[in-house]
Amino acid sequence: MPIVFKVYRSARFDKELEKYGNYFKNRVDKIESELAGNPYSGKPLGVKWFREKRYGKFRIYYLVYEESKAVFMVAISSKKDQQKVINTVKLLLNFFGDELKKLAEVKDD
Repeated sequence: MPIVFKVYRSARFDKELEKYGNYFKNRVDKIESELAGNPYSGKPLGVKWFREKRYGKFRIYYLVYEESKAVFMVAISSKKDQQKVINTVKLLLNFFGDELKKLAEVKDD
């Protein structure tokens, strides 16, 4: 039986997602389901655990936490802002790790 990862969304990700229409939100839901079964399906961004999935002109960024079997969706951007967002995510890795731990504790209760 394949290992299924739990997929979480950061507060920042949810806030960004609110800017988009229902069609885009539905597509994000499908990507989330896909990542649960295959967390390494996106394009790696320099390291195995930091990846992106492309949808049209947008990029969805996520972190894979192999040890806790979790995927953390952290940001959305256009191609134009791609490098800025990648740099920001790298700067906030510790913050995202702490946020994921808190979310996982809440979901597991």
